[in-house]
Amino acid sequence: MRKINLFLIVLITFSILIGISAPISAMSRTDIDITIAETAEYLLATVPNPQVGSVGGEWTVIGLARSGIDVSDSFFENYFATVERYVREADGVLHNVRITEYSRVILALTAAGFDPRNVAGFDLTLTLGDFERTIWQGINGPIFALLALDSLDYSVPINENAETQATRELFVGEILRRQLQDGGWNLTAGFDGPPAAHERGDADLTGMALQALAKYQDNSQVATAIERGLTFLSENQDSDGGFSGNFSAGSTAVESVAQVLVALAELGIPIDDSRFVKNGNTLLDNLLSFRMPNGSFRHSHDHGDENLLSTEQAFYALVAVQRLLDGRNSLYRMSDTIKRGKFIAEPIIGLPNKHADVWQVDIIHVGRTFDDIQTHSSRQAIEALAERGIINGRSETEFDPQATMTRAEFAAIITRGLGLPNRHITIFEDVQSNDWFATAVATAFYYEIIMGTSPTTFNPNGTITRQEAAVMVARAARLCGMDTTMTDGETLNILAQFGDSRAPAEWARDSLAFAYNVGILDDSEFYIQPEIPILRGEIAEMLWRLLARANLL
Repeated sequence: MRKINLFLIVLITFSILIGISAPISAMSRTDIDITIAETAEYLLATVPNPQVGSVGGEWTVIGLARSGIDVSDSFFENYFATVERYVREADGVLHNVRITEYSRVILALTAAGFDPRNVAGFDLTLTLGDFERTIWQGINGPIFALLALDSLDYSVPINENAETQATRELFVGEILRRQLQDGGWNLTAGFDGPPAAHERGDADLTGMALQALAKYQDNSQVATAIERGLTFLSENQDSDGGFSGNFSAGSTAVESVAQVLVALAELGIPIDDSRFVKNGNTLLDNLLSFRMPNGSFRHSHDHGDENLLSTEQAFYALVAVQRLLDGRNSLYRMSDTIKRGKFIAEPIIGLPNKHADVWQVDIIHVGRTFDDIQTHSSRQAIEALAERGIINGRSETEFDPQATMTRAEFAAIITRGLGLPNRHITIFEDVQSNDWFATAVATAFYYEIIMGTSPTTFNPNGTITRQEAAVMVARAARLCGMDTTMTDGETLNILAQFGDSRAPAEWARDSLAFAYNVGILDDSEFYIQPEIPILRGEIAEMLWRLLARANLL
């Protein structure tokens, strides 16, 4: 067992005894330092070889790795070896239902300095690319998926087996959808539809939801949800500073206050915020009331025995508060982690061969949707693009997915979708500098996504056909770093499955074959119909699939 800076403990204790510093905030920090050292000592003795599991496993690893306590590298290296064995024996399947198993291990590996995308040859983030599987477990699924993916800004992996490809905006939207009328969240509300008016939130799940949303608080919709959640927590905080939450079965429990403390730390809210001081008791005061003499924590005041689950959660909550006070990265923002294995330190955005000017477009309108797409097959694509400001509706409430799209409109969404910088050149006589689409057309032409209908005309208001869209998307794919080359034999074989395989123009055949081959176009249809105008919903689907495959979502 490793000794944890006993000199520091003695020094701080002596400082207290001789009367150095009496304010509550200083005392709270002193108690944090002492308790972290004592509890780390307890955990290292109790969990010398952490396993894959929700108790005696990942939470101990996360807490110790993020604490700054001097723990030997062998502790974390042994954990990684244990995970590798476990993953290999499970053939990469940690659980068929509880997808939080993946998220928890991802968090622990990242905190410990190992890459969860290469564990015994398996990418543990891959399952989080399946939206339906992730949310089936309940709200825990999207919460911990976001925490895991955002811990080092991992890209949401493309999961070819997913019924619905996951995106960050889908996870955020799912959490927002499940918020209750009282401002809180609970484990089951919203599982089968809108949360019922009578359902009540609990502190634990509300704290967890706020932790996941913290990174997105600059978004107005998320900010509103966060404020409602904080108001719910403040109004339901007990007079002793704690909470009677999901873990507590009616009495104040340490796990409940721990989750709220982590939430405040992730949001950057001081622990002595007036909203969370009741009868002079802070959240921290309440947490420390569960301390045991040996450095462990008990579950509640009604249960006097030490509890490992309670200890782990109290420990990483204290670490979260300490990091907040020190101005360090929060518990779940792990870009400052010590790397102990082969690790991709900087997340890769886009494909390796993408054009330097192509970039990922950030979400700016979380939860953006339209009334007329609720049952449309391209709803997910339309919402994903609308949330990023890539595509707009005809109005605030209508998208009009069955309408056609002009060549100018297509130039605008494709250049926005690729995050291309604006270019200002004059080339077409029918595109005037004061036209709303002038910059988009110039940019698309500069990057060779579009060509004119003649050397001097573009026909901006003409409708775009399916084969024209395929050619332009293929050019965009090439900018994204995708290999769009098709041999004559490949093109012939791919198009031969359609009833009108001879209908496409010669100049469009390779592009259509490429789009079908990589899944940008749906090959389940019987006809290509290359010369009919493509619809707005179809354009959204094509662009969304392109961005997903180009690792730009």
